[in-house]
Amino acid sequence: MSRFGMNVKFTAKPGERDRLVDILLEGEDAMQAMEECELYIVNVSDTEPDVIWVTEVWSSPEAHRSSLDHQDTKASIARAMPLIAGVEPTIIRPVGGKGLRF
Repeated sequence: MSRFGMNVKFTAKPGERDRLVDILLEGEDAMQAMEECELYIVNVSDTEPDVIWVTEVWSSPEAHRSSLDHQDTKASIARAMPLIAGVEPTIIRPVGGKGLRF
């Protein structure tokens, strides 16, 4: 079965990047409890002050979709939405590399 991945570019509303990062990092605790989530990394841009990149790898697309139904995830999304100016997801298919076991 192929893994499912996403690189998501979040553009925060001006001055809201750090608050949005905090919310995205709170989700890391829930991700640790989900075996299907193999990688969840929150990155900030040094050249774009309102941009955050999130990299995720899941065991399957279904596992990712299922994660969105968790109560904690829904609550985080609700808190984050007012801080977000834009979202650009890119679906990827991980094929190898350091940090992932195949």
